[in-house]
Amino acid sequence: MIKLLSNSAHVHVLLNHVPTVGFGLALALFVVGLLRRHDGLTRTALAIFFIVANIAIATYVSGNGAEAILQGRPDVSAAAVRAHEDAALFAFTFMEITGFFSWLALWQWRRVARLPAWNIPLVLTLSILTFALMANAANLGGEIRHEEIRSVPAASAADDATPGIAKSLGLFVSGESWVWPACEAIHFVGLCLLFSVVLIVDLRMLGMIKSVSFAAVFQLLPLGMLGFGLNLITGMMFFIGNPAQYIHNATFFWKILFVLLGGFNVLYFTMDDEPWRVGTGDEAPMTAKVAAASAMFIWAAVLFCGHMLPFLGNAF
Repeated sequence: MIKLLSNSAHVHVLLNHVPTVGFGLALALFVVGLLRRHDGLTRTALAIFFIVANIAIATYVSGNGAEAILQGRPDVSAAAVRAHEDAALFAFTFMEITGFFSWLALWQWRRVARLPAWNIPLVLTLSILTFALMANAANLGGEIRHEEIRSVPAASAADDATPGIAKSLGLFVSGESWVWPACEAIHFVGLCLLFSVVLIVDLRMLGMIKSVSFAAVFQLLPLGMLGFGLNLITGMMFFIGNPAQYIHNATFFWKILFVLLGGFNVLYFTMDDEPWRVGTGDEAPMTAKVAAASAMFIWAAVLFCGHMLPFLGNAF
């Protein structure tokens, strides 16, 4: 397992079809659910949007490992790699935005038992655009090793040395003295928001603050997701700024693995009915307690792996 995680190229090969295929499936279910006014299909599609956006984090960050292995090979076009990298960054950005608004729709559905009117066209528009961007990124990825389908023209050595959008953003992050410290400060704020909500929700499930129902603490989840969003944005800025210090570090991929598990844990508390039966003074069922305890462990592991990057694997 550690060997697999240390070779991010293997991870990328394993996951690179999940965003396109998964989002296509979710989009089809979402359209059918809306046309048939079937709430179950619509909620399932929203959940898949969120799951695929969650998995896309690992898909994207592992792509740099695959690029490092292919770099310098005479049968690989650097222009094709750069085009795929830029397209993947755009697709990943829109996928995460779609995943967030899909989760927000599920959260609001719990509160008012129906989808908000503004969220339906927004998620539909975002999902269609995201699927088109992801399909384009996947196609450009296939062109890297298949000259017969390549649409990116052959480039000169000077053109190959020209950074694309993703590399230019990375140079901005690493080259401007104020960007990295600013991201560190925002990252810390995101961590505080995320862990505060995690502790409140999970301690309630474990039997503390029984005077408060789960429905009450459920209102805090968007703050936790805001904290996660800040961490994701700034974390990706760190990664894009200097991917070489992460892609060969197994601790970094353990961190990504725990982040994915944390996303699935959030989805459980959003969609499962058991926590919602926990009222004022009630004891949570064992399943909810296990989920709460695992959430505390998962996010503590994310924090541990993040802080240990300089010491376990010498990422810095």
